[in-house]
Amino acid sequence: MRRTLVALGLTGVLALTGCGGGTADTAADVADAAVALQQVGFETAEAGQAPPRTLKKFLRKNTLHGEVAVQTRDNEVRTVVVQRGSVTAAGADSVSVRSSDGFALTWVLGDKLRVVQDRKQVEISAVKTGAEIGIAGVKDGDRSVARLIVIR
Repeated sequence: MRRTLVALGLTGVLALTGCGGGTADTAADVADAAVALQQVGFETAEAGQAPPRTLKKFLRKNTLHGEVAVQTRDNEVRTVVVQRGSVTAAGADSVSVRSSDGFALTWVLGDKLRVVQDRKQVEISAVKTGAEIGIAGVKDGDRSVARLIVIR
């Protein structure tokens, strides 16, 4: 069960790092996914935990938003939240995103936030209204706290 949940979390994060990306996973894609998982508080997945390639490809192209409950090594249950869409508002402490299906969510910017564009870390000021992004983080009560933003 834990392997399945970690694999689903990894798949959601892979979808973010791809932001609608290509058809083949490169070493850099896998490394980005590992970094993204670490950013949301999880260790790198072990070999054999990833879903079949076709499933990863399907989710990469089609994931818009979602939540996955995962159990950490410390037996904590955390909810990983992912979303892909357009920025509708960006502020000093939050960003609002609308997915292509109309789902909208306002994210609180976390203390450990990492913003990436073209595989390089950039400042939060690079996130502007209208930008296409992938965003991932954890649920904290009723708030979604962003830990990773990937600008397309």
